[in-house]
Amino acid sequence: MPAILAYLLHLATAIAMVMAFFVVYTRVTPYDEVLLIRQGNGAAALSLGGTLLGFSATVASALMHTASYYQFLGWGLVGMVVQLLVFLVATRMLRMSKDQIEANNCAFGGLLGAISLSIGLINAGSIS
Repeated sequence: MPAILAYLLHLATAIAMVMAFFVVYTRVTPYDEVLLIRQGNGAAALSLGGTLLGFSATVASALMHTASYYQFLGWGLVGMVVQLLVFLVATRMLRMSKDQIEANNCAFGGLLGAISLSIGLINAGSIS
């Protein structure tokens, strides 16, 4: 396959994975991030932003460290599952994420975003 086609395939797949993750993640959370962000809720933006960055780091690492398209796709899917599991575990341990995010507690949103980003970076580093 010509290099430009391989590039476009990988780019389109990576974008599609991030978009799919966004849709799945925003359906799993007990609050409507998009609505809250539209209303100016910084906590929701911090939480969702950290999550997207964390997942994107995993996808970027998969792009750099896998030998085939299917390995890249597989690691991206694994990264998605790990990010979702970490959100579920973190919010159960903290026991108040819905109320805190909806109340625009930016400290709490930042914490959730940082947890997601941290896991994404660990995920990314594990793909090598």
